[in-house]
Amino acid sequence: MGRKLYVGNLPYSADQQSLEEAFSEHGTVDSVNVITDRDTGQSKGFAFIEMSTDSEAQAAIEALNGTNMGGRDIKVNEAKPKAPRDNRGGGGGGYGGGGGGRDRW
Repeated sequence: MGRKLYVGNLPYSADQQSLEEAFSEHGTVDSVNVITDRDTGQSKGFAFIEMSTDSEAQAAIEALNGTNMGGRDIKVNEAKPKAPRDNRGGGGGGYGGGGGGRDRW
C-alpha cells in the first residue's frame, strides 16, 4: 500500500483546502495536488493526496471512497505509478508516397 492517493470524480469547486480538511480527519496530509487545466486553471475533477503513512492512506480510502462531496460520489484509491511517456513526437512522417505520374519500368 502506498501513501499516495488518487481522488477522482471531484466537484470542480473542490480545492486544496477542502480536500486537506476532509482527508486530515483520517491522518496527516503531507500534500494535496489538485490537477487543473493549464490554459484555464479550472480543476479537471481529480487530485493526488499524499498521506504520512500507509495505514493513514488505507483509513482514508476506506472512509472516503464513495462518499458525497459537493453532490458527487468521489473515488479514492491508491495512486498508480506514472506511466512512462514516449517523447518521440507524433506520427512517423517520412518520404514516400507520390509517384511522378509515370511508370519507371
